[in-house]
Amino acid sequence: MNILARAAEAIILDKGHYIIKKRIKKGYRIKNLDIKLRKERTNLEYKLITRARRIGVNVPSLMDKNTYEIRMEKIGGSAVKNILNKKNLEFIAKEIGRQLACLHKYDIVHGDLTTSNMIFFNNKVYFIDFGLGYFSQRIEDKATDLYLLKQAVMSKHAKFFNTFFNLIIKEYKKNYDDSENVLKRLETIEKRRRYTI
Repeated sequence: MNILARAAEAIILDKGHYIIKKRIKKGYRIKNLDIKLRKERTNLEYKLITRARRIGVNVPSLMDKNTYEIRMEKIGGSAVKNILNKKNLEFIAKEIGRQLACLHKYDIVHGDLTTSNMIFFNNKVYFIDFGLGYFSQRIEDKATDLYLLKQAVMSKHAKFFNTFFNLIIKEYKKNYDDSENVLKRLETIEKRRRYTI
């Protein structure tokens, strides 16, 4: 069993045709609190991915879970951050915008939207790693999701930033009725961040 990736809260184990996401102990936390948090976050992530799949977002299919682990489909392909180029950026941007609109329409906040957490496979963009995600109806939370995505795109894909992000937003607006309120709040968040730096 190989470790495919390490995150702050979990390790991803490669089991061949599927993967296991295992939430790891945190020695600095009180034992009972650590157990409670790992259980809750495992359950929540499972629910988020289940819901996302049900509403039509491309996510790994889930097999099962236990207290601290989720077993899921291993998606082939490559992280979007590694393969984005002039030829595919329009298609990928539209896929991201459409699927993000779908998540927000059904009150799912991803919490860590970066092109590292998106996989391009069989002409589809898959969203992965809902470990920081949650359910929320708040405009502020959805705008923060967009803010994090914008920062990530600016940082990793500066060369394509304007074209790529504008295409994402165009598709997001087309597919989410409340997008204008989210985008207005995004502007507010950006102003707030500028003043606090």
